[in-house]
Order: sequence, then C-alpha cells, then structure tokens
Amino acid sequence: MTKKLRSGASLIAVSLATMIANNAAAQDPGGNQEYNYDTVIVSATPHEKAQFDVLQGSSVLEGNALSENLEATIGETLAGLPGISSTSFGAGASRPIIRGLGGDRIRVLVNGIGSIDASSTSPDHAVAAEPLTAQRIEILRGASTLVYGNNAVGGVVNVIDSRIPTVVPENGVSGKARLSGDTAADDRSAAAAIDAALASNVVLHVDGFYRNTNNFTIPGYAESAFQMALEEEEHEEHEEGEEEEEEEHEEHEEEEQFGFVENSDLENKGGTIGIGFVGEDWNFGASFNVNDSNYGVPGHSHGHHEEHEEGEEEEEEEHEEHGEEPVRIDLNQKRFDLAGGVQRNFAIFKEGRIRFGYADYEHIELEGDETGTVFANKGWEGRMEFIQQDAGNLHGSMGLQIRDRDFSAIGEEAFTPPNETRQVGLFVVEELEMESLTFEVGGRWDHQKTKSTTLNVERTFSTFSFSTGAAFHATENDLFGVSYARTQRAPTPEELYSNGPHLATASYEVGNLNLGTETANSVELTLKRNVDRFTGSVNLYHTWYDNFIYQRETGEEMDELHVLEYAARDATFTGAEAEFSYLLVDDQDYTLALSAAGDFVHARFNNDEIVPRLPAASVQVGLDYLSEYIDIGGEVRYVDSKTETAEDVLPTNDYVNIDLSAAWKPFGNDRDLSIRLQALNITDSEQRDHTSQLKDLLPKMGTNFRLTVDYGF
Repeated sequence: MTKKLRSGASLIAVSLATMIANNAAAQDPGGNQEYNYDTVIVSATPHEKAQFDVLQGSSVLEGNALSENLEATIGETLAGLPGISSTSFGAGASRPIIRGLGGDRIRVLVNGIGSIDASSTSPDHAVAAEPLTAQRIEILRGASTLVYGNNAVGGVVNVIDSRIPTVVPENGVSGKARLSGDTAADDRSAAAAIDAALASNVVLHVDGFYRNTNNFTIPGYAESAFQMALEEEEHEEHEEGEEEEEEEHEEHEEEEQFGFVENSDLENKGGTIGIGFVGEDWNFGASFNVNDSNYGVPGHSHGHHEEHEEGEEEEEEEHEEHGEEPVRIDLNQKRFDLAGGVQRNFAIFKEGRIRFGYADYEHIELEGDETGTVFANKGWEGRMEFIQQDAGNLHGSMGLQIRDRDFSAIGEEAFTPPNETRQVGLFVVEELEMESLTFEVGGRWDHQKTKSTTLNVERTFSTFSFSTGAAFHATENDLFGVSYARTQRAPTPEELYSNGPHLATASYEVGNLNLGTETANSVELTLKRNVDRFTGSVNLYHTWYDNFIYQRETGEEMDELHVLEYAARDATFTGAEAEFSYLLVDDQDYTLALSAAGDFVHARFNNDEIVPRLPAASVQVGLDYLSEYIDIGGEVRYVDSKTETAEDVLPTNDYVNIDLSAAWKPFGNDRDLSIRLQALNITDSEQRDHTSQLKDLLPKMGTNFRLTVDYGF
C-alpha cells in the first residue's frame, strides 16, 4: 500500500475513532438539518426510510447540494461522492461507477423505472436521464437493492422529478427555474418546471431544459505523459531510415491537441408534460417526455487503423480521409410513463403501487456528414408493489417487475447483433423491529430469456438472490449494522452475442455464448452516528464473485484493433467509504461546518491479477459557512495515483482538486432565490479518471468559473 493510499485508509480510521469517541457525549440530535440523517430515502425499499436507518451506503443530492454539483451528465454530477466515480467519456456521455462496478451492474432509474436507453452497452452512449430537471438524486451503494433487479449488484441511482405530480401545490402553483453559464466550455444552460392545479385534485406538470456547450478547455495536452512516452517508445523501435514514417510522426506531434479537447461540444434539449390526479388515499398520473442530444465523442475521430503495410497507398488515403471526420452522436428518446397508488386495506395489504415506463430510443453515430451506426432500443418496464399491513413489529412488501428490451444496431460499428430480452422478477422484503434491533430479509427470483434471431441463438437463465441484515441501535443516535447478500446476475446480450469492431474502446469485441450466471456474495459493515453537532458514517465491504464477467485481452488483433473477449473468472472486491461533518459553530445567525470523506476499492482475480480500471483512492475535506443571506464554501480533494494497473492499461497520476463556492440569497431563507458563483479546479491541475477508457486522450476540465441562478416558488 502506497503512502498516498494509506492516507485514504487513515481518514476512514480517524472517522471511525471520532465516531466511537463521541459516543460518550451522546445527546438528542440537533444542529443544522443539512448535516443529519433525517432525509427520507424512497429508493431504499418500498417502505421508505430515513437515511440514518439504511444499512448499506447511501447518498442524497437535493437542494443546494444538487445545484452545486450539477453537471451535464449523471456520471459527472455524482463523481466525487463517497464510493462513486464516472466513466468520464466526454461532456455528453458519462455513466456512474459505484464501488468499481459499472455497466449492467449499476441500475440508473428515473422515478424508480429504468432509463431505457443504450448507455450500459458502451461508455460513449449517454444516459437518457436529465440532471437539470431533477428534484433529487438518490444513490444506494451495494448489493442490498433487490427490489430493482438482479443486475443492481453494484448499486442504484434514482433520478427523481415531479413529471407525474402526486401532491397539489399549496398555493395552486409551484415551480423552479435555473440559469447557468461557465467559462471552461462556454456552457449555457436553462431549465424550468411548473406544477399548476387545474382543479382541486388535478395537477398539470410542464418542464423543459436546454444546454449548449463548446469544446472545453484543459490544462495542457490532451494526451497523457504516459501515452506520449508509449508512442515515443514505439516510434523508436521502427527501423532507421524510414523517413516517411518520421515525417508522419512529426506531423502527429504538431497536431497534438493542447489547451482544449476537440469534438467535446454538446447540445441537449427536451421537455415533459404530465398530469396527476390526487385523491385522499389514491393518486394516478401519466407523462410524456422528449430528450434530444447531439454531442461529440472525443478521441474517436482517428478511424480504425494506425498502421498500414507499405504500398497500400489507396487504403492509407482512405484512412486519412476517414480519420479527419469527427464522430458525433445524435440521440433521441421519446418516453411515456404511468404511475399510481392506493392506500386502502385489502386482504393482508394496506397499499398498492404501480409504475410503468415505455421508451423509443435511437441514436445515430455520425462520421462527418455520413451516418455510421444506428442504435435503437424499444423497451418497457413495469412494477407492481404491495405494502403489507403491519403484523405487530413485522412489516414488509412484495412485488412483480417485468422488463422487455428490443435492441438493434445497424452499421459498421454494430458490434452486437439485434436481440430481444425479457426479464420477469418476483421479490419480497420483510423487516422486524425490536427494541434496539432491526432485522431485514429479502429475496428475489428472476427469469431472463434473451435471443438473437440473426445468430439463431436463445439463452434462458433463472436466478435467485437474497439479502439479510441486522441493525443494532446502542443509542437512538448510533447504528451498527451488518448485512449479507447473495446476488446472481445473468449475462447481458452484449456479453453473449458481441462480435464486431467497437471504435469507442478501440477494440474488436467478442461475446461468449458459454457464459453462465455470475454470483456475488457480499458482506458489509455499517457504523453511523448522528448526535448534537456530529454526523458520520463508515461502510466496510467485501464481495466474492464466482464467474465475474469481464473483457479479457486476448493479445490478438483484428482489423488492427485489439481483440477483447468476454470471459468469466472468480474475483474479490474489498473497499471502504467514510464521511462525516461537524458543526464548528452553531450560532443563531450562522453555522460553520467541517466535512471530510474518503473511499478506496481493491479488486483482484483469483490468480492475483488486478481487475481493470478501478477508481483510485480519494480523500476530501470541506469547510462551509452558512447564513441567512450568504453561503461560502470550499473543498479540497486528493485523488491517488494508479501505478499498479491491469495488463495493457497505462498508469494514472495523482491530482489535487480545489473548488470554491459563494452564494447570495437576496431575500434570505424566506424566498428560494440564490445566485451562486463557483471557481472549480482553481489550480488548473491535470486530472484523469483511471476508470475512463479515454483517460490517456481525455483529461477533465481545467479551471472553470460558473455562475448559476436558482429560483423556486
């Protein structure tokens, strides 16, 4: 363990010691609402519960915290929260990574229903969920998320908005608006939402958003020092006297991107109209949403090939012409949602809920003016949940979930053949509350059938997952929890059927029809404390994987692309997250709060090889001054280097990020109006995420000044 990595573990140890030491001075919860665990998490289970009582790691972004962290993508919005990183694939497409797991192991939801897009198939595909119109974003880390599917082993991200109203506005109308601009990407963003009562129990919802950015600025070269050194080493290995190759190398050096990232601009717009019918013990509503995005894919415009045999002049000319064309993605999704619920005793139940979402998704990969590959996904997902009547100290719920996906990709980058997938799941969650102990148990059965008519292949899987946990309250302000989960995940169509070039990852992907069920056994320890001025939590976890599915480097090449084959091996993941806050000053007129957080994850295959592209360990410290009219804050975050890497993955340097923020509330806390100025990455440090497949071609933004106006009524 490096000295830098030990610093991350030390913070977690210090947090744990501080929480234990404070136990002697336990008092009734107090202090500022912003720093306690009273927030209700609706995604934890169908019962809903306070964040303090959630056994696994959890985070909530809403209000000022959401506004301050808001970025163009869900991945970048959440990156930096404990245990969460991002695929960092440019301004238009970055998906969350939780505890080192991404892709199909993370479920991104919109109001409890999947985003129904193509984002899990490739890191250059955007998530069709818009942060600009979100009211809050809930994140659950870990495997105890059975109610959302067997492929939520890494966690769940639930983007919650009011597209289907469930309450009547107090004054007949409510809404919010946001304007934002920055300097690093010339970002110009706007969003607005309004809920209006058309009758005593009928509410109309309308929202819309627009974002436009240019190519964003970076501190230095787009290519990393490790990438440049590798290219220089490969160049020196060429035979002497190859003058033509020498000239090409010099031209490449001259064209090296510096100070900005080409083809990193973005235009995104969309909107929603919804209606809700709200009764005393029931509600029902529907909504229609359109999401339209056009964004560049950085580092994706150099074509397939990097070398050609001598004499292939015509092919070389065609390659050069193709390489000059930037690749863009033109994305469009039309989505229809239904949601309803009734609170009325029937049989053994006291409440029933139904949710349904259907989406027609398509994105076109454009190579200049030419259409490259067209990805389409028509899918729907439905859920029914039944909340049981309390039987003494026992309460619980059960439900049914069905997902259907009709996916196709047509074009030169159609690495996955058309396929259809149907998933059916049944789940039950029970909770027994005693004086100082709470026991949880849940189980889920899933059946998945996926077929490719092109290959004339059909695979079916039946999986069973369960979780159990216990929470011990030494006092009403302390929680010690332990949980165990056994989760089974069926392989995705991409993992089974892929066979073609995938330029986004500079690889030729090959599926594996022999893949079986992936099984994860996870243990997690949780310690939380919420007393007086102190709030903190520590989560330690360890997961054993049987048949962990990953992409294996074969060492072969096809069309001068590295061949990656899906394979399965046993693996173990170990990690920790810690976060705490302490009110240094809790005055009637203002508060001064110190916060800190840290995380790390370590993962190996059974032969001690490193699992590829794990996030680096990180620690961060923040200081916030909050008053009626002025809020001022700052945060320093250190991200460790990654020098010990998987095969064919270059190292990544460490970096320090410093952000400052100041908000002015002209009418104080009585009116929801704030004007916020942020200075991000003020030292202009070079930052690269080790989790990104573009990390050696695409650093994060340099110094950025952002001005945001938020208004609510």
